[in-house]
Amino acid sequence: MSFYEVYSKYRDLREAPKDAEVRGFLRSLSPEAEGSMEEMAVKSRELTLRHFGRVMQLYTPMYLSNYCENTCLYCGFNADNDVERRSLGLEEVEREAEYISATGIRHILVLTGESRQMSPVSYIRDRVKVLRRYFPSISIEVYALTVEEYAELVSEGVDGLTIYQEVYDETIYGRMHTSGPKSDYRFRMDAPERGARSGMRSVNIGALLGLNDWRPEAFALGLHAKYLQDKYPDVEIGVSLPRIRPQVRGFKAGYNVTDKNLVQMILALRIFLPRLGISVSTRETAGLREDLIPLGVTRMSADSTTRVGGHTIATGDGGNSSQFDILDNRTVDEVRAMLERKGYQAVFKDWMAL
Repeated sequence: MSFYEVYSKYRDLREAPKDAEVRGFLRSLSPEAEGSMEEMAVKSRELTLRHFGRVMQLYTPMYLSNYCENTCLYCGFNADNDVERRSLGLEEVEREAEYISATGIRHILVLTGESRQMSPVSYIRDRVKVLRRYFPSISIEVYALTVEEYAELVSEGVDGLTIYQEVYDETIYGRMHTSGPKSDYRFRMDAPERGARSGMRSVNIGALLGLNDWRPEAFALGLHAKYLQDKYPDVEIGVSLPRIRPQVRGFKAGYNVTDKNLVQMILALRIFLPRLGISVSTRETAGLREDLIPLGVTRMSADSTTRVGGHTIATGDGGNSSQFDILDNRTVDEVRAMLERKGYQAVFKDWMAL
């Protein structure tokens, strides 16, 4: 049974789920549960400390290309947007890798726009060959691939996959992705499982909060994570909870997601899936990210930029349009110091390929 079939059983929700754990998860996301968030926070913190300790894995995103073939209404890389485009050459990738590596970071997330023509699998593979000299853990966030394509990148040193469904509601998905390969809802939804089957060590999924009511989206995200954990127990499964940020066309989210809503999602997910990795990116303010740390977060980005070659290529030097605006611009050293003040250890490396 695919996740689409699993999800289809719950989409209507006119009948209560039969699985007690799923029922509990649904209740923890409900408006009624808002009155129990203090108790949920205590339980979430205990579970996080039990399974992860007082550590936080740090990573840095690295954008290789912003060419795209999709017209996703919410994205700065939308193919219809009048922005400068560029792809990094091998020497530019090396300079970016040297810069990021010098900060102490050893886990990197490689991103491209979604263009098979301008950033084909061979393009990604060749750049991974450069990056693996600097980073023992390389994750990718690129267009959805086949099992065989993911396996090709795994053989070159990629060990992690991040891919967001963006929005689980199929009707809204169609309205947000008006053309391009990403408009294929099922192919996108099945991509995390193809990554798990290909040999990825970790798979990270997410919903872009603000495209739909957050409660059904958080419920679908939790179900998806549980499906992957149950079916692929040897793969580390994680989730991200990104809220929509401004981009070049000024797209505005149709649904408001408050800080309180975000906290409730994190608590509910941690209690539902105690071993789940939970990431909070620099889309959020520095203060909020700090407040979320004890509640279940296990992974944070630092020294982030959403521009191609954004660490070593100056703004205005052709093709440096950002995908979206970020709110936390702190360096790796600043984030590490903050974690130490809060009694946490920043983890730069917890994986080495044999």
